[in-house]
Amino acid sequence: MEKNEIFTAVCEALGSNGEGIVRKDGVTYFVPFLLAGERARIRVLKQKGRIGYGKIEELVTPAEERVRPKCPVFGRCGGCRLQHLRYRDQLKFKTALVRDTLRKIGGVEFPVNDCERSDREYGYRNKLQLPIGRRNGENAIGFYAERSHRIVKTDCCPIHPDWSEALIKSLYTFMETCGLEGYDDETGEGQLRHIVVRELKGKFLVTLVSAVPEIKGIDYLLFLLDSVFPEYSFYLNYNEKRTNVVFGEQFTLLKGKGLYECTENGVTFEAGASTFVQVNEGVRGKLYERALSLVDAGETVIDCYAGGGLLTAMFAKKCGKAYGIEIVPEASACADRVKECNGLAESMTNVCGRVEDYLGEILSREPNATVVLDPPRAGADRNVLREIIARKIKKVIMISCDPATLARDLGILTGGLTETAGGELIKSDPANGSYALTLIQPFDMFPQTRHTETLACLVRKAD
Repeated sequence: MEKNEIFTAVCEALGSNGEGIVRKDGVTYFVPFLLAGERARIRVLKQKGRIGYGKIEELVTPAEERVRPKCPVFGRCGGCRLQHLRYRDQLKFKTALVRDTLRKIGGVEFPVNDCERSDREYGYRNKLQLPIGRRNGENAIGFYAERSHRIVKTDCCPIHPDWSEALIKSLYTFMETCGLEGYDDETGEGQLRHIVVRELKGKFLVTLVSAVPEIKGIDYLLFLLDSVFPEYSFYLNYNEKRTNVVFGEQFTLLKGKGLYECTENGVTFEAGASTFVQVNEGVRGKLYERALSLVDAGETVIDCYAGGGLLTAMFAKKCGKAYGIEIVPEASACADRVKECNGLAESMTNVCGRVEDYLGEILSREPNATVVLDPPRAGADRNVLREIIARKIKKVIMISCDPATLARDLGILTGGLTETAGGELIKSDPANGSYALTLIQPFDMFPQTRHTETLACLVRKAD
């Protein structure tokens, strides 16, 4: 079919990004915001071969599970893609997504537990990150549209707490009063690039990212924020590079302590502006409790990609001995303070550096250790997986925010994937793999979005 042609079809299923899948004349079309079983008139946006993309022109027969989205910019913002889907059906979608992705990408066939729900469907995020730019000659604060750097302006975000609306309003007031402009990616002009806020048990870390070293009138912004946050620290971050990376290297603390202390599951921890902390506090607690249940007292645990040391400390308290490996210096320093303030000097060891550089060295001293992998979205480094297999580690626990990279990593460990001499991964017989799965448990860390967090446990097969 040609671009802009319209046809009527019934959606067969949801794709991995939550989009509807319809078929017409031998072509598979992907249609955002269309639910399984819905009949719609669809406009063709693009078609190449047997793959096409379309949009809903008219929803003829809506599905029973369709609900009204809460967000005023839903469908334009690139964040939430499932607000139109009833929450219990979001959980079913994510369970199926993990199961199907593991099978298709990694050759992993294993029962997947039902996705663990979030107690909060909205207002759950403890981190807000907003680009600041220009649009049609005016300042624009909001979120990027799907696959672009075009900012969709918004005054609020329902998956964030109420303070997000007050923050955005204060930032607009500050910029207008002080004559400041948002950053233009194409020209490099403008002063303000991002605002990032992290909430930690009612305390806040606010970071304003600037394209210039100093911002005039910054005290006025602090005055405005005093009425938004009961207790907060404020950083000015200087990032002059024309890059997609949010933070530059220079942080200047203008207000507050800069680090905040919290307690979770009996562990006191600290976090700073760039320390990784899971964005959904309630689900994070469920995830960590389940991970802890997979180890016993007396085990040694090596926590790879350990962040600020919270989970490492939990392992150390339960097992008696835990190592944490983390590449970000600030996060590793936080882990050292966690060790100190929890009295874990004898049971917790932190290493600042790349996992692939230090894991083998630690395993040489601790050959019977359980290895925990909680990597970023890109997944575990291939050398780390090779090290685990070569050392015949008895138990591996994995935490992943991306089913696709989890599928790849599990495929390598279970034998569903084999690496060729050229480094290519190809499907193979899992019977020849080194590890067997004992658990795959998704957690809905990110309601209303297509993303999910997954916990997996593997044990070494008998030689």
